[in-house]
Amino acid sequence: MLTKEQKYEFYQALIDKNKDYEGVFFAGIKTTGVFCRPTCSARKPKLENCEFFKTAQEALLASFRPCKRCRPLSPPGQVSKLIQTLIEAIEENPSKRWKDSDFTKLSVDSSTARRQFKKRFGMTFVAYARARRMGLAFKQIRDGETVIDAQLNTGYESSSGFRDAFSKIMGAAPTQFNKHHLILKASWLDTPLGPMIAVSDEEALYLLEFIDRRGLEREMEKLRLKTKAAIIPGRTEPIASIEAELKAYFEGSLTTFKTPLHLLGSHFQKLVWKELMNIPYGQTRNYAEQARAIGRQTAYRAVANANGANQLAIIIPCHRIINSNGDLGGYGGGIIRKKWLIAHEKHYKPTSE
Repeated sequence: MLTKEQKYEFYQALIDKNKDYEGVFFAGIKTTGVFCRPTCSARKPKLENCEFFKTAQEALLASFRPCKRCRPLSPPGQVSKLIQTLIEAIEENPSKRWKDSDFTKLSVDSSTARRQFKKRFGMTFVAYARARRMGLAFKQIRDGETVIDAQLNTGYESSSGFRDAFSKIMGAAPTQFNKHHLILKASWLDTPLGPMIAVSDEEALYLLEFIDRRGLEREMEKLRLKTKAAIIPGRTEPIASIEAELKAYFEGSLTTFKTPLHLLGSHFQKLVWKELMNIPYGQTRNYAEQARAIGRQTAYRAVANANGANQLAIIIPCHRIINSNGDLGGYGGGIIRKKWLIAHEKHYKPTSE
């Protein structure tokens, strides 16, 4: 049962179309019989005509039907049919160099493709296709192919064009690249709290963050520089693993993540992050308690800084750290998400604990 304060909070979020509340609640509209996302663009009802639910299932059980405008049963930021069509076309021929005539054959407007890819992936369609082609080139060079063969196999007729494209992504010319260089793959994951980006190599996960986290671009660049790696679109076993585990986590059936992790940080940061993973599911600690747990009683500010440097959201549960006075404190993914994650874990906390 929601409190009066929660109802007012959710109603204001509905009026403001506040995207921070995506996945936190659904609004049932009594006058129309539909239920909506917080960000639905439909005309807003009066408060007395609203019911609020924490899950879509609750709204359905209350006899509300999904809104056709905001599609509350689809993941936030779900890939459009246009993007699906273009990605499938790339995968059919990853080395293809796209021209305007290729878009015409698919009955796709090139400017629309550019806008949708930019909004979804932070890069244009051409940049996405180029990154995919360069991924093939990286693999061929790592497998022992000559640079010229990799260039021709991925559709580059000009050596200078291939070198420039390669260097832009890798930070090094192709002749300086060898099997010892690292390639990281990045993939978009939809979750009830909004889309996330996962980055990994073939062995372990390096980064998991909400797409809209402030400073994500800087985090990605720091990761690339620290690892001296290329970051390209793609999927790996660790990414498939964390996608499945996140689905189970949000359903309330998973309390411990098993996906292999690669921690990039100082000795102190790693100490803090490992202790964060020792906080039991469904419980919280304050910064002082966390400092004592690692044997650094006076280092609570340093602990807070280490929490802020965490690049593996949810898995390394910095959302379980709150202020000594009981306030939630900060969170890189946004305070609304932190509040939701804590409440979610308390709700699904195993009764045996």
